[in-house]
Amino acid sequence: MNQEALQVIIDKTHALMNAHSCCKEAKAAAQAWLDAIGTENEAEAAKKYVEELEADIMPVDQLIAFASSDTGAQVFGAEQAKQVAAHAAEIKAAGAKYCDCPACAAAEAILEKKALLLK
Repeated sequence: MNQEALQVIIDKTHALMNAHSCCKEAKAAAQAWLDAIGTENEAEAAKKYVEELEADIMPVDQLIAFASSDTGAQVFGAEQAKQVAAHAAEIKAAGAKYCDCPACAAAEAILEKKALLLK
């Protein structure tokens, strides 16, 4: 992968790791990949990183369902859950496939470069 593409992925990885909505497993996979860049472990770390991102990124329909559920109301609070569901419906109508929280947005940007990561 060229240096420019690598730097974009590194920058998005740091954004992911700094996102309040990033889970500890994604942070760990991201850090493992960063630590492996340029080593013989890079390909395996990249594979695990991509797998973690694909498992964690939330499809917008799933976000709507979660925010509209009793569990969503417990997690977000009843009023915030309604706002999250409405926002998710709005971004879906605009063509979004995934949640647009900082972690999901970074994950989506990284996964757009998945082919480069997995080379």
